[in-house]
Amino acid sequence: MAEEISKPELRSSPSIIAKSRSLWPSVLRWIPTSADHIIASEKRLLSLVKTPYVQEQVNIGSGPPGSRVRWFRSSSNEPRFINTITFDSKEGSPTLVMVHGYAASQGFFFKNFDFLANRFKVIAIDQLGWGGSSRPDFTCKSTEETEAWFIDSFEEWRKAKNLSNFILLGHSFGGYVAAKYALKHPEHVQHLILVGAAGVSSGSEEKEKYEFVNRFRATWKGVILSHLWESNFTPQKIIRGLGPWGPDLVRKYTAARFSPRYSVEGVFTEDESRLLSDYVYHISASKASGEQCLKYIFAFGAFARSPLLNSVSEWKVPTTFIYGTEDWMDYQGAQAARKQMKVPCEVIRIPKAGHFVFLENRDGFHSAVFYACRRFLSPHPDNEPFPEGLISA
Repeated sequence: MAEEISKPELRSSPSIIAKSRSLWPSVLRWIPTSADHIIASEKRLLSLVKTPYVQEQVNIGSGPPGSRVRWFRSSSNEPRFINTITFDSKEGSPTLVMVHGYAASQGFFFKNFDFLANRFKVIAIDQLGWGGSSRPDFTCKSTEETEAWFIDSFEEWRKAKNLSNFILLGHSFGGYVAAKYALKHPEHVQHLILVGAAGVSSGSEEKEKYEFVNRFRATWKGVILSHLWESNFTPQKIIRGLGPWGPDLVRKYTAARFSPRYSVEGVFTEDESRLLSDYVYHISASKASGEQCLKYIFAFGAFARSPLLNSVSEWKVPTTFIYGTEDWMDYQGAQAARKQMKVPCEVIRIPKAGHFVFLENRDGFHSAVFYACRRFLSPHPDNEPFPEGLISA
C-alpha cells in the first residue's frame, strides 16, 4: 500500500524526516509518490486481471519550449508518452479503445478487462496529464486549447499505434473527449460508446439545476466555492496537501464511494479495495497536469462551456449512450441529442448502478456494450434481442 511504500523513504531520507517534524507548511509540500510508484501500483491492481496484457509508454512526440502546438507548450522539451495497456485477444476481434474519466485512469476498468477481452481487442489508455502518462505543465488558457490538449494528443497516440477502425468508449469526462475526438476524426471511429458522458447538455436544457446553482452562488458558501472553482482548486490538491495523511483519506473515499448502495453485494473485495485505494492515491498525488482542465471545460455547477448537444447534428459516427439508473448525469440530455442526430443512436440505462456503472453493475454494463457493438460481434445483428434487465430509454 501507499504507506508501505512511503515508510522506507522516510527512513532513508533525513531531509524528509526533518521537514515532517517542522512547520505545517512543510508537510503540505511532501508528496510521497512518483511516476514509478504509479506504474507499480497499476501493476499490482492489474494483477487481479487474468487476461495477459502488454503495458507500454507510447511516444507521441515532443515540442520545444514555447511550441505553438498547444498540448506541447511547456518549460520542457522532453517527449510526451501515453501510458497504454493492450490485452490479448482472438485474431480478428474488433478493437475497443477505452478512455477514463476525470480524476481517474485506465486501471478503473480492472473489473471489466477480462469480460471485454473475450470479445474485443481491448486497449486502455491514461489520457495525457493523468495516470502513468506524461504530466507536462498545463498552460492552456481557453476551452478550445484545453480540448486540443486531449483531442490532439489522442490523435498522435492513434498515429503512433497505427490504429484505425476502432470502437471508442469513454466514461464521464472521457466520454466528452471521445465525442469531441469522433467529431474531429470520424474516419477512424466505427462506433462511439459514451458511458455517463459529461457535458452533453447545457444549462438551458437543465433549467431547474441551472436556477438552483445561480441561487446557491449568491450565498456565502456559493461565493467561496465559486471562487475555488475559478481558481482551479482541484480535489487532488487536497490529497497532496494532506501529505502522509493522503492515503488514509483516499481509503475512506474509496470505501464510501463504492459501498453497496444499489445491491446487497459489495462492489469490491477487501483486497480489491486496498489495491484500488493505493492506485488512486498515487495517480492523485502526483504532479498536477491534466486535472487543471476542469474550469476551462466546465463552468461552476459542472455545466459544459461547449456542450456536446451543440454539435450532435454534425456527428457522423453511430453512438450508444449508457447510463446507470442512479447516475447523476442526466440521460435526458442523450435523448435530446438523439433527436438532432443524423446517425443511429441508442440510449441504454442499467439498473442498480450509478455513475461508475461499469463497477457497480458489471454484468449489465457488459451486456450493454456487447449489444451496442452487435454489428461487429454477431453475424445477424438485426436479430439480437435487447438484453434482459436493461432499459431502452
